Amino acid sequence: MRIPISAMIGLFFTGLYFFIAIFAPWLAPYGLTEAVGDVWEPASATHWLGTDSIGRDLLTRMIYGGRTTIWIATAATILSFTTGAVLGLLAAVVGGWVDQLLSRLVDLLMAIPSLIFALVVLSVMPVTITVLILVMGLLDSTRVYRLARAVAVDINVMDYVEAAKLRGEGRVWIIFREILPNALSPLVAEMGLRFIFMVLFVSTLSFLGLGVQPPAADWGGIVKENKEGIVYGIPAALVPAIAIATLAISVNLVADWILNRTTSLKGGRG
Repeated sequence: MRIPISAMIGLFFTGLYFFIAIFAPWLAPYGLTEAVGDVWEPASATHWLGTDSIGRDLLTRMIYGGRTTIWIATAATILSFTTGAVLGLLAAVVGGWVDQLLSRLVDLLMAIPSLIFALVVLSVMPVTITVLILVMGLLDSTRVYRLARAVAVDINVMDYVEAAKLRGEGRVWIIFREILPNALSPLVAEMGLRFIFMVLFVSTLSFLGLGVQPPAADWGGIVKENKEGIVYGIPAALVPAIAIATLAISVNLVADWILNRTTSLKGGRG
């Protein structure tokens, strides 16, 4: 199997970020909340990325922040796809009032901007990582639902699905053995986009003060903590922005490669 250069680059950086996230406690040179220098020190041999607004090592904050950001984004994406894909496929197969009820509920939720909805919910609930994952995952599952239902409706009328129904196969079999394998291509491509959306979503919430709470770190919170330094030419707030951008590009390169690999599944079985 030959892997394109773009996919190799994407796999390398995606793997690197996840490796750093997993082994953060062993890779970070200092403690997460430990003040080790003056405010906004420049990069040096002691502090490779300099220090932040209160003298903490920025590299350490970035490592732990990446761990938190990637963990929340991954968990929320899994929740989003598990909920949205299952309900979308179920609505397409069952049809009738079940389809109408689920679709109208999803339409109602999608009519409210996700960021505003999340801000309202988080303003009245304790802001914990569990709550963040639940709010982000359930709100984003509406997008996955619409995609999964649209794809499943087309597949549901294929000959091999009709043949499975005539054989007496149950709905669970039809959903997971007939429709889902043939819907993987668009769902996999969408998963990469949703993961990046989750990274941006949690970073935005943290920047607005309703995401990951101090002293814990995430990339959006690091931008918030150091944003005043931009006025004085301090690049501390730009480092997490670069990390988010490179992660987004890398994941999309991998998703595009997987999409090309799975396109043959769309035609179904003979």
